[in-house]
Amino acid sequence: MTDIVLDVAAHSKRAKHIIIVFSSFGGFLLCLCVFLLIYYKKSHEGNVQSAEALLNMHGSLSPKRYKYSEIKRMTRSFSHKLGHGGYGTVYKGTLQDGRSVAVKLLTASKGNGEEFINEVVSISRTSHVNIVSLLGFCLEGSKRALVYEFMPNGSLEKFIYAEDSETRTPIGLEKLYEISVGIARGLEYLHRGCNTRIVHFDIKPHNILLDQDFCPKISDFGLAKLGSPKESILSMAAPRGTVGYIAPEVFSRNFGAVSSKADVYSYGMMVLEMVGGRKSIDAAVESTSEIYFPHWIYDRLDGKNEIDISGLNSENEETVRKMIIVGLWCIQMMPGNRPSMSEIVDMLEGSIKDLQMPPRP
Repeated sequence: MTDIVLDVAAHSKRAKHIIIVFSSFGGFLLCLCVFLLIYYKKSHEGNVQSAEALLNMHGSLSPKRYKYSEIKRMTRSFSHKLGHGGYGTVYKGTLQDGRSVAVKLLTASKGNGEEFINEVVSISRTSHVNIVSLLGFCLEGSKRALVYEFMPNGSLEKFIYAEDSETRTPIGLEKLYEISVGIARGLEYLHRGCNTRIVHFDIKPHNILLDQDFCPKISDFGLAKLGSPKESILSMAAPRGTVGYIAPEVFSRNFGAVSSKADVYSYGMMVLEMVGGRKSIDAAVESTSEIYFPHWIYDRLDGKNEIDISGLNSENEETVRKMIIVGLWCIQMMPGNRPSMSEIVDMLEGSIKDLQMPPRP
């Protein structure tokens, strides 16, 4: 009988221990959840306050500020989707005066909303025919939106890639040449024409928008870095950009310091894609030697071989060769061997007789 009583007491004691352990663990989880909730709330509030502070700092330069209710109204509750990017979705909207606009609703944010601040502050400092106009923005709690002028012809990418032939609308190599000159002028302005030097860091066909006359406008300044016109070297904590267009020095300082020449590299890769109607790097193909378009086109041009490019004829051959040579100069591995955007404009608008073949990239 005594043994039974002792056994029951032992079980009871063990049960109490289990209850205490589970209660303690449950209490710990509850405290952890409360801590994380408070941390998230304070972090979120801090991010919003930080964004507000940065916008107030540049208040005189900022475009019109909209309420979120106004953003919903102008987009008819986000009913007409135009596209989707890395940081949000773009919708078509209409202002009260009847003008069409493109509204980017940001769904992802890094740190204190760096890409949002970059967009508002950097574009607010620009005024150029080849830079997209930012008409307004919204910052209301966690809701952030950017209001741009509407570009009827969308982005450049849908006009150049051959693999998208079903949806691609050919516009001709001469028009692509005009677009390449316009983009070069826009970048020249960002690098030298502003009071603040702006390096875009994400030049690619997707970020080049075309108006009703196919005039190109550089857009999406979320990764841009601003600096003094007197300071050519930029400090960077981590690489930024899109694979296939990122300059080597952005990955490794062994290639040199990071500067506006990073945009020159991206521009060169894009120009070669515009000429060839294909992406310079195709991740779906295993053998790099088969897919690196710059090598293929360099060997064709240097060896005086026939260049198999859609739309090429005797009338536009000189223009195409000029674009190829310029593109190959732009993608030289070492930044010091690349031309500036001012030199690129001169090269594109000058005579092909004045151009020399660059080293093989």
